[in-house]
Amino acid sequence: MAFIKISEQPSLYDDLDKMSIHDLLVHINNEDKKVAVAVEQAIPQIEKLLQQIVPRMKKGGRIFYMGAGTSGRLGVLDASEIPPTFGVPPTHIIGLIAGGDTALRNAVENAEDDMERGWQELLEHNINSTDTIIGIAASGTTPYVIGALSEARKHHVLTSCITSNPDSPMAAVVDYPIEMIVGPEFVTGSSRMKSGTGQKLILNMISTSVMIQLGRVKGNRMVNMQLTNQKLVDRGTRMIVEELGLEYNHAKRILLMYGSVKKAIDAFRGNDVK
Repeated sequence: MAFIKISEQPSLYDDLDKMSIHDLLVHINNEDKKVAVAVEQAIPQIEKLLQQIVPRMKKGGRIFYMGAGTSGRLGVLDASEIPPTFGVPPTHIIGLIAGGDTALRNAVENAEDDMERGWQELLEHNINSTDTIIGIAASGTTPYVIGALSEARKHHVLTSCITSNPDSPMAAVVDYPIEMIVGPEFVTGSSRMKSGTGQKLILNMISTSVMIQLGRVKGNRMVNMQLTNQKLVDRGTRMIVEELGLEYNHAKRILLMYGSVKKAIDAFRGNDVK
């Protein structure tokens, strides 16, 4: 049976160039409403993957996102937001994109067609059996990603993927495929739309759940966030005020002394600071 890319089937809408702005917005929004449902249906697959990732991360394992174009950019985006949000080193979750950092802003010709480059990049990061590779490709056919996943699996590295098509070549080479079937795009084949939105939602779920499981959140607060601006210093100070009942300036002083909400609270409760 031939592999059919649902994500590249003709749009359910025609004559887009003749639509009013209002109609364009309404129809795009109607299509976007389908994304959350598609992600919900993939939760059992996401859960199975996370049950494998968390124990590996507790042993020092890392997550690598790999993709090309929009998919690669979304992986890099999610990875780059983890250190400031959860206070972990940038080596915990790493985003790799076909064509390297240049491809974040510009298309790099033929980069995604290199079947061997992805694995070479993983070797440069000293990939090992405690790590996890998550390939991201709406089509499920990107050679850069498939090549890396295939080699990783041969070396007993945990593998997964996020795709918008069932039974794709990419899903066939991983341990835990995540198939998020959002249907045809509003603009035919434009996977930056529904597919990209769904990928972002799933990446949020994966990285946030992992960080919570690793103890980087207390209650519902980002107690390990980096204090990179005054807004975050104020947020952290108010967390300490609420948790310890201190006066605002006192709380801010110990927050800045220890560099994170968690460290400040632990130090205060351990009588290391007044």
